[in-house]
Amino acid sequence: MNFTFKRSTVGWILYDFANSAFATVVLAVIFNRYFAEVVAGGTEGCLINLVITQVKVPGAALWNFLVAISTAIVAISSPLLGAMADRASLRKRLLIIYCYIGVICTIGLRWVGPGEVMFGSLLFIIANFGFAGGNVFYNAFIVDVSRRESFGRVSGIAWASGYIGGGLCLILTLFMLRYPQKIGFPEGTFDVGDCMLVAGLWWGIFALPTMFWLRERRIPERSGSLSGLTREGFRSVVRTFREVKRYRQLFRFLVAYLIFNDGIETVIIMASIFGAQVVGMSPDELVLYFIMVQGAAFVGSMLFGRLADWIGNRATLLFTITVWLAIVIWAYRLGWLVGLREDYYILGAVAGLVLGGSQSVARSMQASFTPRDRSAEFFGFYALSGRAASVIGPLIYGTAIYITGSVQRGILSLAVFFIIGGWLLLKVNEAAGIDAVETEQGTPPDPATQTPLN
Repeated sequence: MNFTFKRSTVGWILYDFANSAFATVVLAVIFNRYFAEVVAGGTEGCLINLVITQVKVPGAALWNFLVAISTAIVAISSPLLGAMADRASLRKRLLIIYCYIGVICTIGLRWVGPGEVMFGSLLFIIANFGFAGGNVFYNAFIVDVSRRESFGRVSGIAWASGYIGGGLCLILTLFMLRYPQKIGFPEGTFDVGDCMLVAGLWWGIFALPTMFWLRERRIPERSGSLSGLTREGFRSVVRTFREVKRYRQLFRFLVAYLIFNDGIETVIIMASIFGAQVVGMSPDELVLYFIMVQGAAFVGSMLFGRLADWIGNRATLLFTITVWLAIVIWAYRLGWLVGLREDYYILGAVAGLVLGGSQSVARSMQASFTPRDRSAEFFGFYALSGRAASVIGPLIYGTAIYITGSVQRGILSLAVFFIIGGWLLLKVNEAAGIDAVETEQGTPPDPATQTPLN
């Protein structure tokens, strides 16, 4: 399908380029390892004050708990904010608010030092709340910036721009940590905190075109009290859930996606901690490692997209889930093939390929099961499933680390997500799901005919 890139579409795509700095530098590579190892005491852990007692929690486990808490806040608050946005054309304003709350708190991570657990935890929770919460409204804009027939292509380009943005920001932090003289600074000038400053500025500056160029369709504004908006928000979730159940194959897919995506999301946020504690990689080595992973993910998103067109979405996803299961088992027995470090690099390349593939193909499968005139509503439910995945997986892995006392032994707990998720995906009939949509297909309003907000 032919389409033209309007300024609003380019602005939407660039937000993925911008906020991927947080996803890579903070969530996946540098700050997560720094928090778990330096701020929260590593394997020795730190004391957490509960109401009636104190509990010593390993740094990696605490990191997982923080990710789960911040994402749970997003999941709980999204229905209310979603209802407000739909009623009063607030999606762009809420995106701006969430974005720059996240930016400010990411910059604030610059001053988190060793042992400052409460300060670092609070800043990270708010920063991740801004990142994950902003993505809810960002994803909803897909219906405004592209026609239905070009949804997959525009979404894929945005995803690819995210890998590029995250990779470039990682390269910059690599030079800061390892080769500062190549960018005009003496050796030892920069530390991890400076990388947080760069990640926050990258996100905030490259998001500016999004804030200026992105247009929101004007809809009739309706008044209502805060309590009324709250009730409507939760009723909307229940209503959407009931509507999804009418489409049996879509409902089965969403349940499978919720489970296997738990494993994927948890691997992403724990990979650098695993590399540091199990493999013994230094911060600059981890940056190089994840630059490689980002490149592999970019290639994987394109290769598996073509494979999905050839053999189908479900078959392609089942293949990637099988590979993810093998990755988890291999990580548990790391070093059996060549050596500890060599095996981890091989695992990173393989994980990058299926990371890009599983994410892009899952979105494609969701699109093929979604009625055109209900795309925003159903993709909102898809986003809600993704947020739930970011809560359950880290919570279970964090508990496994707490019980076993080991990041490596605990990773085996993630195998259950891929086994159950793959088994449920086997029960999805892709052809029947597409047929069900085609029999009830409607024609959505053309975004090009809608009146944008100034």
